[in-house]
Parts: sequence; C-alpha cells; structure tokens
Amino acid sequence: MWDDAPRSRTQGVVRHIAKFLSSLGWCMHITVEALSDFPSVLCRREGRADLVRQLYTTGIRTLPVVTVVSLFIGMILALQVGLELRRFNQEIYLGAAVMISLMREMGPFACGICFAACVGSAIAAELGTMKVNDEIAALEIMSISPIRFLAAPRIMALVVMAPLVAFYCIVVGAMGGGVVGVTQLGVNFTQYMASAMSIADTKDLYVGLLKATLFGLTVGGVSVAEGLGTTMGAMGVGKSTQRSVIVNFLLILMFGYMVTRAFYD
Repeated sequence: MWDDAPRSRTQGVVRHIAKFLSSLGWCMHITVEALSDFPSVLCRREGRADLVRQLYTTGIRTLPVVTVVSLFIGMILALQVGLELRRFNQEIYLGAAVMISLMREMGPFACGICFAACVGSAIAAELGTMKVNDEIAALEIMSISPIRFLAAPRIMALVVMAPLVAFYCIVVGAMGGGVVGVTQLGVNFTQYMASAMSIADTKDLYVGLLKATLFGLTVGGVSVAEGLGTTMGAMGVGKSTQRSVIVNFLLILMFGYMVTRAFYD
C-alpha cells in the first residue's frame, strides 16, 4: 500500500500536466488558425457583417462597465497616491503618478478584465451551448469551418477593439483621478492635467496599447477554445464559462508582468 500511494500521486500529477499541455496546445491551435482566417473574414460579405456585430458587442456594449471600472480605478489611484504625496507636500505630481500607472498597467488591465468578464464569458457560453446542441457538428457536416465562421470574427473584434477601449480607460481613469484630486486633495485641475501630460511618454502609451492587444487576443483565444471544447451538456457550459474567466484573469496578470519586464528591464 505504501508503494502504491506515491505512484498514484505521481500519476495524478502527470495526468494534470498532460491535460494542461493538451489544453494549451488546443488553445494555441485555435488562435493561430483564427489569425490565419482574418483575411477571409474581411473578404466575405457575411464575414464583414458578422465582424461589425462583434465589434459592436465587444466595444459599444461593454462601455458602461468599462467606464465605471476605469473611473473608479483612476479615483482609487489618485486617492492612495495623493495621500502619500501629501505627506511630502508633493501633490503637484499627482497627475504624473496617476497617468503613468494608467498608461503602463491599470488602463490595459481594466480593459482586459472587463473583456474577460463581459465578452469572454459570453463567447464561451455561446459556443459551448452551440457545441452541446450539435450546432458545431452541423457546421462541420456542411464543410464549414467553425473556427473561420465563428471564432475568427470574435477574436478579430477583440484584437481590434482592445487598444481602443484601453485608451478610453486611460482617459476616463485620468478624469476620475482629477476629480478626486480637486475635491479631496485640493489639487488644481489645470495643474493636475499639466503634470499628467508632461510625464506622458509615447513609449508608455504604446506599451499599454500592446498589452491591451495581447489581452484581447488572449481573451478571444481562451474563450473560443473553452467554448468549442465543451462537453457534458448544460453543466459543461457552466464549467467552460467559469474556466474561461479564471484562465483569462490569470493569463492577463502573467502577460502583463512579462510585457512590463520586457520593455522596462
């Protein structure tokens, strides 16, 4: 019995590692194939129409949530940083601190988590329902690629809208920080904006938008992979949706660190 326990535990670990690598390979395969199908989406009239619908769903319909999240992120940053700057009578640098944080990290991060929660979960649930109802199988029987027909427009919409929404998050977050600076920290709004614009650097903006684009691609690839890999009926749809949100959150955090490390080492 003592000999079997470590062997069983080892087998369990190996099984989990193999399952993780298999899921990773499946996700990468779908993402690469969807990227290769981007031209076909733009060439087909139906593909362009579907892309416009996905752009609306991804960008416009998420704006209320994105606005609230980015506004309060900017307000929290301004309050916490401002309270520390007040100890050294350096409130004039509040705008610079908030703007750097938003451009480098918090703006793309707000965009990524909103996409993962609002768009990625919906994609996983929608495709998972289609999978368990055999609609994906019906497309394959008609020789229609589910990745080209379903995955490519959704991933492309996320990739296109992510940097735009991230830039919107940066602007709204900066405005929220300015409101806190004026109302609670006694900072002149003109002085706040002058400090923010003086420290704003194009490299910080480009790195932030690159992160957002990577987050959009990640959310799209993971959500589509989870949806198309759904099994076990309605219960499987719920599990796929849950996994897509969890995996997207974890990858957003990890990729955010890796990109920052690569550009600011």
